[in-house]
Amino acid sequence: MKAKIHVYQRDNINTDEIIPARYLNTDKEAELAKHAMEDIDKEFVGRVQVGDVVVAGGDFGCGSSREHAVWALRGAGVKAVIAKSFARIFYRNAINNGFLAIECKELDEGLKTGDEIEIDLEGGEIRKDDKVYKFSPIPDFVKKIMEKGNLLETI
Repeated sequence: MKAKIHVYQRDNINTDEIIPARYLNTDKEAELAKHAMEDIDKEFVGRVQVGDVVVAGGDFGCGSSREHAVWALRGAGVKAVIAKSFARIFYRNAINNGFLAIECKELDEGLKTGDEIEIDLEGGEIRKDDKVYKFSPIPDFVKKIMEKGNLLETI
């Protein structure tokens, strides 16, 4: 799959930055999406397109265990998050909600917002021009959850 990326180089982007707590009075993705990432990038919602990917540093999604962070990104049209590492609870919330979270320790500063990348889920590769970043391929059980839309649909 090909995607345009939105790069946030820093580590420790927390769930309150992904969707600020002041908007947690709803579980509607469309409402949450209006405020996705606004405390670290006020222009994100106006720039993001359906199918885009967020690229970040380590410990993405740390902080509280709110599923709203996944819902806000998905509601905004984000197809996946690629990070050097994820907070454990965010990562599991992503899987449980059928949202693609790719851990890729090889990411470097060569990626910029607006770049287009290609993601090979089967081969475990992210390509940008002639640069290849390796990640562990997505396990079959996670693919099944993503296909069904969430964990509950797979039971």
